[in-house]
Amino acid sequence: MQDTEFYRQVLGLVSPWSVLRVGLDLDRQRVDVFAVHQEGVSWICPECGRPLPVYDHSPERVWRHLDTCQLKTFLHARVPRVDCPDHGVKQVRVPWAEPHSQFTALFERLAIDLLLMSTIQGARKVLRISWAQAWLLEKKAVARGLRLKSGRPVRALGIDEKSIARGHVYATIFSDLDRGTVEHVEDDRKEESLGRYLRRMRPRRREALEVIALDMWEAYFIAIRKHLPGWEAKTVIDRYHLMVRIGRALDLVRAKEHRELKQAGDRSLKRSRYLWLHSRENLRREQAERLEALLHKPLRTARAWALKESFRELWNQSTREAAARHFRQWYYWATHSRLWPIIQAAKSFRIYLSSILNYFSHRMTNAVAEGLNSKIQGILKSAYGYRNRENFKIAVYFHCGGLSLYPVTHAKMG
Repeated sequence: MQDTEFYRQVLGLVSPWSVLRVGLDLDRQRVDVFAVHQEGVSWICPECGRPLPVYDHSPERVWRHLDTCQLKTFLHARVPRVDCPDHGVKQVRVPWAEPHSQFTALFERLAIDLLLMSTIQGARKVLRISWAQAWLLEKKAVARGLRLKSGRPVRALGIDEKSIARGHVYATIFSDLDRGTVEHVEDDRKEESLGRYLRRMRPRRREALEVIALDMWEAYFIAIRKHLPGWEAKTVIDRYHLMVRIGRALDLVRAKEHRELKQAGDRSLKRSRYLWLHSRENLRREQAERLEALLHKPLRTARAWALKESFRELWNQSTREAAARHFRQWYYWATHSRLWPIIQAAKSFRIYLSSILNYFSHRMTNAVAEGLNSKIQGILKSAYGYRNRENFKIAVYFHCGGLSLYPVTHAKMG
């Protein structure tokens, strides 16, 4: 088989395109494939699909293709242009690459696979391209995916904030909890961050939204009250954030008591922080034994721990009514505990009680969003943070957006 026929099949070229010649340069470790087309062929206007004769040709363009025997392979061609009565002079589409791309579609597919499995730095070394080229491939893939993304409704929406750089630079992450993907990324964590998203939401999608899982960030609730009718029955305060809040209150009690005991020469609370914050069932045997010993001492921290554990039992209640009764009893105990951090936490919970109890109507948490948050943290770590917000968004959509990233290969030109 001649090399021209071999590369015609490798490139997936069909009539009117064929391979004219192939050049091999071992010194530069590259193969150059030159494609041509038949004469007298009608071409399709890329705007309206009208068949038209050749008007002229663009200057020769070059596309990077998949390597051949570890040699860089480049495809060369002069692309025809047509003069459309409605759209003017337009360059026709070629079957091996998307418009304005410097890579063939097959090369882009390989690059996307590598970028999904590795960092940009790692992928570019394998592909032997520059960092800028690798980033451009990722950016184009996201733009393609967002164009193809359907307007399907989201039933369960997770809202979470994410610090993306030093200096209190935040983004708001909107997650589709049913599909486990990032739905949208918005700048900051302000009222307007959520407000912009809700204002752009079409009525059909707004009606389809049944539940929103979020934390107790008041700015988000202000936006929801303004822009989402019926929000009272849809919002669910995520239990993870609630347990984090009560855990912080417990740790404040522990830290203060430890300082007081330390001044008196008692170091019984030294290095005990995680004993109090972790669930008892997750402790090792020696840790559980130490915790049990501390619980028998007259410590304020032990009382705070008991309140934390009692609050955790809220999620084990079978009905909303039972949970409401449990909370009322717990709230009375907490607000009469004389433990100021616990009292503050309890009062903040009381403000959002309706949304806390909505868990028992929807049985929905923000666990999926938290999982995505962990994945996003890995993206940030691999990139050492993102100073450019748009670059951060592109990386999140690429790895977590559930988008159709790949270009069409071997398209028929007709």
